[in-house]
Amino acid sequence: MANAKRTNDHDLDIGGDLRIAKMTRRASGAGTWVIGTIAGYRFNALVFPEHAECPEYELGDSRISKLWLERIADRATVLNFDRGWDVRPTDATAVAVMDFLAAGLADHIYHA
Repeated sequence: MANAKRTNDHDLDIGGDLRIAKMTRRASGAGTWVIGTIAGYRFNALVFPEHAECPEYELGDSRISKLWLERIADRATVLNFDRGWDVRPTDATAVAVMDFLAAGLADHIYHA
C-alpha cells in the first residue's frame, strides 16, 4: 500500500508504519478480519473481496464494512464504522488513516 499525504495545518505521511498483526478469515461467508497498527492507532477492520450488496454497509467504495480505530496514546476510540457510523473520525489523523485504509486495505488483503 502506498503512503498517503494529507495537508491540513501540516502534512500527515500515513502508511509507512502499517503493521498487520493478524488476519482471520471468517468461518461463515466471505470476509477477513484484519487487526493492525498505523500512525499511532490500533485498528480492526472487516474487509471483503467484493463490494457490499447494500452500499450503505460499506465505508465509501472500500470493501470495508467495519472499521474501528483507537488512538494508542490514550486508548480513545476515534472512529467506529459498523455498517454505518457509530463514531465519526474525531481528528485529522483519524481521517487520514481512514482514507489510507479505505483506499487500499482490501486490495492489499486480497492481492487485487
